[in-house]
Parts: sequence; C-alpha cells; structure tokens
Amino acid sequence: MAFKDLREFLQTLKLEGDLARVSTPVDPELEITEIYDRVVKKEGPALLFETVKGSDMSLAINLFGSEKRMAMALGVKKLSHIAERIETLLDTRVPKSMWEKLWMLPKLLELSAILPKTVSHGPCQEVVVHRGKGWMLSRLPVLRCWPKDGGKFITLPMVFTKDPVTGKRNVGMYRMHVYDDETTGMHWQIHKDGAEHFRRLTKGGRERLPVAVVIGSDPATIFSSVCPLPYGMDELMFAGFLRQRPVELVKCKMVDLEVPANAEIVLEGYVEEGETRLEGPFGDHTGFYSRAKDFPVFHVTCMTHRRDPLYVTTVVGRPPMEDCYMGRAIEHIFLPFIRKQFPEIIDLHLPWEGGMHNCVIIALRKAYPEQGKKVIHGLWGLGQLMFSKTVIVLADAKQDSTSEQKIAISVKGMMFK
Repeated sequence: MAFKDLREFLQTLKLEGDLARVSTPVDPELEITEIYDRVVKKEGPALLFETVKGSDMSLAINLFGSEKRMAMALGVKKLSHIAERIETLLDTRVPKSMWEKLWMLPKLLELSAILPKTVSHGPCQEVVVHRGKGWMLSRLPVLRCWPKDGGKFITLPMVFTKDPVTGKRNVGMYRMHVYDDETTGMHWQIHKDGAEHFRRLTKGGRERLPVAVVIGSDPATIFSSVCPLPYGMDELMFAGFLRQRPVELVKCKMVDLEVPANAEIVLEGYVEEGETRLEGPFGDHTGFYSRAKDFPVFHVTCMTHRRDPLYVTTVVGRPPMEDCYMGRAIEHIFLPFIRKQFPEIIDLHLPWEGGMHNCVIIALRKAYPEQGKKVIHGLWGLGQLMFSKTVIVLADAKQDSTSEQKIAISVKGMMFK
C-alpha cells in the first residue's frame, strides 16, 4: 500500500501500535535527541512530539527506525519485494511476437504511471509567508542534536534544484545549518548532484541557483531523495515507482521549481555564487563530529506550509539509528542494478559497524583468477561506494577451482588475499 502523504503513514503507524504520541513539553535543544537515541536503539516506535518548546509545530521522528517500518514506508511487507520488481523490469527483452508485446503491456502501464504530474494546487501552500512578513525558520522546531554541534540543523530536508544548463531536476538530502530566521548552510558535498548544479551556474549564465526545500512528504518520496541514483535520473519518477502512483507536484510561489503537493513545509529561496559561510561541526553517523567547513548559503525568501504543519526530522550518530534501516533498504533495492553491471555478484552487505558505505561485503560467484580485484575496483567507481575504505569479497567455494573458500580483502591502497 502506498501512502498519499505523511499523515496517512502516521495514522497507519498508530493503528499498528507503532507510534508513540508525546504531549509532555520537550526541548529541541539536545533533549529530543536523548529520547530518540534511547528509543531507536531498542527498535522502539515512531515518535510524535506534540508540544515542542519554542514552536507551535508538532515534531515527528524515528519514522524509519525499524525494518518493519522501513518496509511499511515503501508499501511492501519485505524489502526484497521491491528488488524483485526491479529485477523483472531490468530483465525485460525486446518483444518479438504479438504475444510477447501483450505480455509486456502491464510493465509499460506501470512505467507510464510513475511519471510525476503537476496539479493546480496542494495543501503545502495553504499558508504563505514571504520574507519580512512573518517568522520563517524561527518557527520550526529545529534540533540541536549533539553538545558540540555548531548550532541547529535541519536533518531530513528534500532539496530541489534544476541543472542550469539542461533543466533536469534533482532531489537530494543535504543537512542545513540554521544561521538565523532567513539563512542556512547548504551542505552539498562536491560529488552531489546539487553541488554540480551549483557549479554549472556560470555555464547557464546565472549567478543565483533557485532552491526549494521540502520538509515532510509521503515516506517513499522522502526515501527517494537519499537514494544513490545516477546523475540525471529523476528521484520523483523513482518515488512514483516505489509508490506505484505518480507524485503530484505544485509550482512554487517564488522560484521556478515544482514540489510535492502533499508536503508539510516548503522553503523557497536561492543559493548565490561566491557566497559561503562556515557550516558545522556536526555529530555524524560515524559517531564522531565532522569538522566545520565553508559551504554555500541558502537564503529563504518564502515559506509555505499546511495550516497545521508537521516538522519531520532525524538524528544521526553511532549505529543503530534510523538511517541504518534506510541503508538496509538501499542494499536490497539497488542490488539488482549492481548485479546488472557485475553479474558475478551474488549478494552485497553494508554493515552498520562500518558506517554503511565505509565497509562493503560482497558474495562473489568466482569464475577466474583475480576476479575479486576486478569487482572491487569496479565498485569504487559506483556513486557513494567510492568512499568505501574496506571491501571484503567472499568467493563461492562451489564455483572455485580449489576446495577451500577464498577471501579477498581490499583496503584503500592495499590488497590482501
């Protein structure tokens, strides 16, 4: 079952007994993190804080903090079911007969149903606040997660940009250090698509990159923004595939971008070439603080939201956290894509102890000597797997020429066997 918006997902969690509503006043300064950290490490329920100090908005967190909720968020009972759908699509052959063409019709109809579509209005624009006409970022219950963080951070934002040259859309998730009521940092790392759009500004003859930030949407669309899709592939089309229904979009009020009509909160604005500001430190998923560094500045010129908006957030830190379960979903969903490039791979695992992509374990169907090395170097060329410090390849003993199983372990700069 696909959820039409965040509220429907929360209602389902409530019916499943997997949502805890907290009416006691809580502080976004460290206190919510402490509560969340204890709950998520015991695979506890999603949390809805109804009274957050300093804000009139409710706060939802830990939406993806268990395998059950992660699968439910994507509308399946098991994450492997999505991988099976993807494998079926990837194995599609060119039809040669009328019967094969008829057999392909359901697949073609499914693909046509995943394209996002624009509608005239949506609940995300029930309230519009322009810069200088009322509070914007100060209204949000933004968390300061850890004691040595550089400030408060928006941690689950869907950041919408368009390539200034091609006009292709990208949706990424980059943390945002809140500086004041109208500005934040924009932590898109150099390899991210948003950063590439920013670098292409001069080629497009522009100095400002329009940006829209969505906080809160249906869970499949939120998840799609963290997925390691190839450059130029539309995250909203992928969200439509996961939801098995198109994402409905509305045009922003002040920037030339479209955002999900079902969103809770939308921040519209721009990032300007040549303007940077110190961002961080930030308590990261490794359990250590990432250092402060200069990043572009996002200027908010308009905020739209529902009449009673929900603020959605997360906290990263030492595993297990809810990003671990999102990473596990990525393992299942993207394995068919990886196997399409490396058919000899049987399975892949990103252990939490390795901070997800820092360590990769591969099960390999070995057919010839040095095959493990070939796969290792190939994986280092795939998206965020470029950051893998250690790759462990386990060769299938039944396929090996020797009687004992062999293990190839690669650490950046070294190779062991």
